[in-house]
Amino acid sequence: PPASLLYPYGPDQRDHQTPKLDDGSSEEVSLSVPFTFYGKEYRSLYVNNNGVISFGSRVNQYTPDPFPLADGHSFVAPYWGDVDNVLGGEVFHRETTEPALLSRITRNINQYFPTITYTATWAFVATWDHVAYYGSTTDKGNTFQAVLTTDTKTSFIILNYGEIQWTSGTASGGDPDTGLGGTPAHAGFNSGNDKDYYNIPGSRTDAILNITKTSNVNVPGRWVFQVNEFKVTGVPTEEPPLPKSDDCWL
Repeated sequence: PPASLLYPYGPDQRDHQTPKLDDGSSEEVSLSVPFTFYGKEYRSLYVNNNGVISFGSRVNQYTPDPFPLADGHSFVAPYWGDVDNVLGGEVFHRETTEPALLSRITRNINQYFPTITYTATWAFVATWDHVAYYGSTTDKGNTFQAVLTTDTKTSFIILNYGEIQWTSGTASGGDPDTGLGGTPAHAGFNSGNDKDYYNIPGSRTDAILNITKTSNVNVPGRWVFQVNEFKVTGVPTEEPPLPKSDDCWL
């Protein structure tokens, strides 16, 4: 997908960066406005190097488990896998009310959800920029982004996928020379209970490598969901046949 799929990020946006630490995360990030996710208001979050934004506690686990994880932990996983930003790449994040960005987000949401009246008043942008995988012997990197946005009532999360070149680190059974195999990365949403969750198709299978080509809003490489009360839109909700018994699809 074109680089323009990702909203602006990086040092020139005055982004913060997470530490260069395998399985590391940001400090707890306080939010200036509450963000509602699966019916609960949160006033802080963590940006975890392993491709997860979590509410309430850090996520340092590097091999993804299938959702639902009914352990009370709520999080969005744009691409949960064994990132090693010591070997390569950066993890950026910022809270923003910058008018041009909010205007662009508003236009996008209005296009994808024409029946919902929405004007973004706040956003949180987290971007994993060409991040390496644990045990890598290559310069492969993944670039992806999660954007949280709200108008104080309705909340959305936009997931953008720029370039995805690997699915698994070596501690997850991946090949050090390819970043493939083993237990592949997982993309989706976990509420913390045993019934409210969503797995983006292909999660924890080799097909997750193609997430740059899939979408629920007819924009390859972009997935968008209303999350204040989570709604699945734009994709079939019945379960397709399971490719293997241990893979979790929805």
